[in-house]
Amino acid sequence: MSVGHWIPGLRTVSTYRVGWLRHDVVAGLVLTTLLVPQGMAYAELAGLPAITGLYTSIFCLLGYAVFGPSRILVLGPDSSLGPMIAAVVLPLVASGGDPGRAVALASMLALLVGVMMAVAGVARLGFVADLLSKPTQIGYLNGLALTILVSQLPKLFGFSVEGEGLIGEAKGFVHGVAAGEAVGAAVAIGVVSLALILVLQRWLPKAPGVLVAVVVAIAATWLFDLAAHGVKLVGALPRGFPSLAVPHASWSELGLLAGGALGITLVALTDTISTSSAFAARTGQEVRGNQEMVGIGAANVAASFFQGFPVSTSGSRTAVAEQAGARSQLTGVVGAVTITLMLVLVPGLLKDLPQPTLGAVVIAASLSLADLAGTTRLWHQRRTEFSLSIAAFLGVALLGVLPGIAIAVALSVLNVFRRAWWPYQTVLGRPDGITGYHDVRVHRPAQELPGLVLFRFDAPLIFANARVFRDQIRALARTDPPPRWIVVAAEPMTDVDTTAADMLADLDVELNAAGISLVFAEMKTPVQTKIERYELTRTIDPAHFFPTVDDAVHAYRERTGTHWVRVADGR
Repeated sequence: MSVGHWIPGLRTVSTYRVGWLRHDVVAGLVLTTLLVPQGMAYAELAGLPAITGLYTSIFCLLGYAVFGPSRILVLGPDSSLGPMIAAVVLPLVASGGDPGRAVALASMLALLVGVMMAVAGVARLGFVADLLSKPTQIGYLNGLALTILVSQLPKLFGFSVEGEGLIGEAKGFVHGVAAGEAVGAAVAIGVVSLALILVLQRWLPKAPGVLVAVVVAIAATWLFDLAAHGVKLVGALPRGFPSLAVPHASWSELGLLAGGALGITLVALTDTISTSSAFAARTGQEVRGNQEMVGIGAANVAASFFQGFPVSTSGSRTAVAEQAGARSQLTGVVGAVTITLMLVLVPGLLKDLPQPTLGAVVIAASLSLADLAGTTRLWHQRRTEFSLSIAAFLGVALLGVLPGIAIAVALSVLNVFRRAWWPYQTVLGRPDGITGYHDVRVHRPAQELPGLVLFRFDAPLIFANARVFRDQIRALARTDPPPRWIVVAAEPMTDVDTTAADMLADLDVELNAAGISLVFAEMKTPVQTKIERYELTRTIDPAHFFPTVDDAVHAYRERTGTHWVRVADGR
């Protein structure tokens, strides 16, 4: 495998076209207008100093430019990861703790996420993204959106609260407003900023709504002296390039950080795979999921050594880069260089930016996370998956972000298990005017052969559903008059484990004692090989395995001389 496969940046350099340069530079400058305010806002969402959001943006962009396979995917601080980072780091720092210590722990968290992601990519473990099903993703993101929105309301209104969790922060906000803690000027600039972002996103999606809101807010600070009216400002950022710092943590802290890193890795991976797939489909590129994981891992590792925190893919920033004409990852490099020049040359550029405006940026992002239309669609299409979505939503909203992601994963896995545990099963018949054998619940009237039951079980036969299969076969055997053959249309059975094999052996003996034969048709070759390995053919007659249902039906008719009869209401 070539070096260019694992380091796509080298291939990009060797295949770069001069005609792309102008597009990439312009797109990089446009992208910077979004990277700076969002980076600062999402850093504060994670409970970290605003400057760390800019440090993180610089190095994750550079890391992904070297190791990321996508030409236009943009990484950076993410609104969905912010609460997760805060949930891991802030309890370790404790109330009133040292911000420097919080940054150090967040950097260690980024390093752990980066290593986990890169190792998973090399080991080709991209399939773990499937642990979050679409309904649980929707519920998780809806809960996250509500959590973020409530957490930012005090900042939008110019005060702070001490409550923890959604309910605690909501109570704190209500009490603060009732006690008159809201700052009128802060409310005004915060609401105006939020309205500008939302209106421009809705009516002028190509316009840089966040940049417009930032410029208007800074202008308002100058014109109305908002600081004198109690509005908190960002203040001057530290001048210069961030220094190299090796992340470190105690062994006790490392264990807690590792648990949080695992959850963040799963969320970042799921987000990355879905985002990269969407944009790859639009640009005609091929998704390389495992290399994407390596690229995200490298971006996190790079950020971790320069006071950064965990990052993920950003759909909104990628869309901005694409609309601005980005052709390659040079767009991200231009963005990183531009932010660096700002910190070195004009660190006071955003010192008059009101904190409520940063809150508005985060709230706008949280609203984009929510998918109420998707939730409504689940309600109309499948109530079971709607319930899973609501459970994931409540898990995040009531128990917190990290427990919420654990609940979302557990629900996704349990939903898969539930389908295998209680699979669809039915009796087949021969409907008029349709070739083959079909579900008698759907196709009525249908014809059946007296004494023959065609039974289909739509799942692999495993320990979890062996009892369900056995009980259904027993129920069919107790019908009056009892059948002579029960033919299992086994094409949907992709596996038979040892527990199920033991059950089949006992069931066959039981049925034979009642004069009933258990017969299989259309069993896949790998499954039949397992049946033979289990020595089931010593119990089940080898002549009772047929290549097709037609063959089984033909054999039964030859032995019994029966003819098809119509069953009007199905079985």
